[in-house]
Amino acid sequence: MVVDITEFLFNLGFNLLVALVIVRGVYYPTTRDKRYAFTFLAFNTIIYLVLVFMGRIELSLGVGFGLFAIFTMLRYRTDPIPIREMTYLFVIAALPVMNSVALSDGIHLELVIANGVVVIILLALEKEWGFCFEASKSIVYERIELIKPEYRHLLLADLQARTGLAIKRVAIGRINFLRDTADIMIFYNNSRPDHWPLVPAHDGDVDDGGQGLTAPDRRAKTT
Repeated sequence: MVVDITEFLFNLGFNLLVALVIVRGVYYPTTRDKRYAFTFLAFNTIIYLVLVFMGRIELSLGVGFGLFAIFTMLRYRTDPIPIREMTYLFVIAALPVMNSVALSDGIHLELVIANGVVVIILLALEKEWGFCFEASKSIVYERIELIKPEYRHLLLADLQARTGLAIKRVAIGRINFLRDTADIMIFYNNSRPDHWPLVPAHDGDVDDGGQGLTAPDRRAKTT
């Protein structure tokens, strides 16, 4: 019994350690959002425990499918989960499945390599190693005379001066001649220096790459 308990605690600790590395070391430093960190760790732990007990207790096939049907019916009705957080949730939910099966079969070396690969891939994507992601922001622009194709260089210069961003390109949307405004979508590199503050995203916010943009000229309003 002592050996079984020791093995159980070791396997549980290994699974939890990998989840902590992903959530605390990869996800949390980028978002600083504790809501999803709580969800990820809770999901990972409970799924692992359910799978462990399912492997050691004689259960019918119907009961097993019923337990996993509970997870499929879980829905967050108050806040829709963004695609990025949904991806993390899938990874966190899949890890205990892989770990419980591999640990029960004694596949330790391959399991450590598999978990390490998952952590490295997530870390590389979060740190944008080898990638140059592009962020966008919608702006209501009042200098409507600059939206003409021949004045595109002046438009880019004005937008860069107001936002402080190295804008790569712009897309002109709806034009309101009654108010002399135009909806403009600006595109810029989604780079975030370490000294910039991290502000958790809220529902309804426009994607600005977490940079907290504030235009010095109030005439250029963001939506």
